[in-house]
Amino acid sequence: MGEQIITEQDIINAICLFQANKKDVRPEAVEAELMYDDEYGFSAETYVNGRKMVLIESNLIEAIRYWLDTEMGVDPYSTGLELVLDDEQGIIAYMK
Repeated sequence: MGEQIITEQDIINAICLFQANKKDVRPEAVEAELMYDDEYGFSAETYVNGRKMVLIESNLIEAIRYWLDTEMGVDPYSTGLELVLDDEQGIIAYMK
């Protein structure tokens, strides 16, 4: 299969689907913003029903794996995932 890129928008979509499943709401009810900090790494702020939650990098990987399984029909554990901060594309993930 080679290396594939998961775009920033797909990562946001994955987070929204993942949080919607966890909180039993529609994905449209979830707001998410990706962040990167030199000290803390990758994270995301999500808002569901006015409540803020911060997801750390392992949560982001879990959300992407959920999206791969439910939306893309890919075995989520058959591939390695690496989050990367790209100057042009923003926060992306490499699927190896």
